[in-house]
Amino acid sequence: MHPYGHDPGGWGWFAMSGGMILFWAALVTLGVLLFRALSRSAGTGATTSSPPSRPAPEQVLAERFARGEIDEDEYRRRLAVLCADGGPRLEKG
Repeated sequence: MHPYGHDPGGWGWFAMSGGMILFWAALVTLGVLLFRALSRSAGTGATTSSPPSRPAPEQVLAERFARGEIDEDEYRRRLAVLCADGGPRLEKG
């Protein structure tokens, strides 16, 4: 084919075909990984697993009072216990 003997031959065509397949596979893989990384950093991916934050004890107490599970006296007494000494305490009993 070429006058100087640079014809790829059978193995040359095989190597070029395999190299092109590997090139396109690497390019597609890179594109998919880039897309996944960008969508994960935007917060749209469901794979971000952060533990759900727990509500503050005061908020739980206020919700119980709002639902009518406890009366006003109990709410104020428990709130005073929570706010005493700057932090929650465990009640024994």
